Amino acid sequence: MKTVKYLLAFFFVFLAVSVCGCSYSAKTSAEKAIKKDLDLLKNLDSETTMKYISYQELFPDSDDNTELSDDIKEVFSLFFQNFDYKILDVSTDQNQETASAQLRLTTLDAQALARDFVSQSLQDEILKAASGDKNTEENENSLEQRYLRLHKLLKNNSYKTVDRNASIQLINHGSPSNPNWEITHSYSLENDLVGGLITYLSDPDLVPPDETLGVYLKTLQEMDVQQMSNYLGLDSILNTSDPAKNAIASALMEQFHSCFNYKITDTSVSGYLAEVQADLTTFDSDSILSQYEEELNTYLASADAVIDGSQKRYNKSHELLLDSIKNNTTTTTANATFHLTNDGVSWKLEDAGTELGNAIFGTLTASPVPEDAAGDENASDSDDNE
Repeated sequence: MKTVKYLLAFFFVFLAVSVCGCSYSAKTSAEKAIKKDLDLLKNLDSETTMKYISYQELFPDSDDNTELSDDIKEVFSLFFQNFDYKILDVSTDQNQETASAQLRLTTLDAQALARDFVSQSLQDEILKAASGDKNTEENENSLEQRYLRLHKLLKNNSYKTVDRNASIQLINHGSPSNPNWEITHSYSLENDLVGGLITYLSDPDLVPPDETLGVYLKTLQEMDVQQMSNYLGLDSILNTSDPAKNAIASALMEQFHSCFNYKITDTSVSGYLAEVQADLTTFDSDSILSQYEEELNTYLASADAVIDGSQKRYNKSHELLLDSIKNNTTTTTANATFHLTNDGVSWKLEDAGTELGNAIFGTLTASPVPEDAAGDENASDSDDNE
């Protein structure tokens, strides 16, 4: 009887060891399968990258199937250059048909990258509109342009790394004694491997209204005369059609670039609508106009104005306006309210050209020199000569 008890005890111990051994073997092989693929990501293997993250996945709304250039293919290599991972735990089901692993992934700060991407996209869109390109939205939303933008950001900027926990599921295509584990692909896994970048890029509130307004204002500071004229609709005052008008436009731009500044003071959001308050410091358009009108009235009251004739008086008006702009040293700070709308993709400034033009150029959104003055007076002079 004792012999039977010993044999039974030995059998149960052997069975437990065998089960544990199989379980240990299954876990070990599952862990090896994970390491095999993730080590390839660490080693910047583009084929493995494409295995888990398709180029289309980051921008699912793009229907562009253009063949991607080498620069674009380099995006994921740049993204994963500091990628690392640590396997925290591996578990298998009772039949060792499936496994689950808990990991800690180290990726670059995908949220910071996504915020920069959205801001850069808006800036590019603004500058395209300012250049007069009618196909702005179509061009900027192409898959190629989006990846070129990511490539530029990853090349030029330095992003810190962040850690995030992730879960990986595996399926055994072999047997318990001879396992063949394969990582199961999923949206969640793709998103985790890129540090949540897919989720961040699809967040319409990623760049809040106040920061969005900041993008508009900073982009204005990078514009030349023609771009600002196009974008703000200031064809009258920022006219470059002849030397005199071009000089006035250039002088105004110099005033703008030398003194423009802003400070966001308040933001209120209600659903998809937002109001942003900002203190804008710019040249004092009232002071410029006051000086111009004073000088013009003095000139028109003089004998020279009568002698000069209409064309010279017209030219003199431009000269006086130019001098008033160049000699201005006065700035003004005023609070302005900007209205933004969220279109489900990101925040946008409503009627951007008009709102920004009025806020910055004040009473100088149009030229104080009438465009028809020279023509009318020339006709009058011609009639008098007859």
